[in-house]
Formats: sequence, C-alpha cells, structure tokens
Amino acid sequence: MSTHTEDTPHVGATTMTFMKVWFVLLALTGVEVLLAYEQVPTMIMLTVLVGLSIIKAALIIAYFMHLKFERLSLFLTLFPMLIFCIVLMLIFLGDAVRIPQMRFPL
Repeated sequence: MSTHTEDTPHVGATTMTFMKVWFVLLALTGVEVLLAYEQVPTMIMLTVLVGLSIIKAALIIAYFMHLKFERLSLFLTLFPMLIFCIVLMLIFLGDAVRIPQMRFPL
C-alpha cells in the first residue's frame, strides 16, 4: 500500500502562486512592449530586452515547468544549458545591433 494519506501536504506551488507569476510575466511583457515604442538607443534597448527575457524564462522554468520543486540533481543537469543559451544570446547581440545600421536607404 501507499504511504500517501489525505493529510500529506502537497509540495509545490498553489494556484495563487501561479497567478502571481502570471501577472509578473504579464507586467514584464508590458514593459518590453513599451520599451519597443520608446526612442531608446539600440544597445540599451536590446540589453534590457535580453535581461527581461532571461528573467521571464527563469520564472517560466521555475514555476510552470515545476523545476523549483525538483531535486537538485535535475537542476544541475539543466543549468549548463541555461548558461549555454545566455552565452548564445550575448554572441548574437552584436549582430542585432549592427543589422539596423546596414539597412539600405529608401
């Protein structure tokens, strides 16, 4: 038989936690959209957008993919991939800055 009883607490996030995370993600997306319409230097805008994207990805991975509540070994397995993705974004950041300057005049 199983040792699980009705009184055993469920380890994990509640619906309220998911709603809070969803509203934070919504607010961060709103900031990204507003930033896209502002006249901000390209390098600053891209740096802020990449930073906000990393924060959003971390929230999604931690809460919606339930990695916050997993064992440390699973986290340590996936952490190098996170570092790899961040490094790739930083490598391609220079291209993102240079592309608008390479446009042909109309």
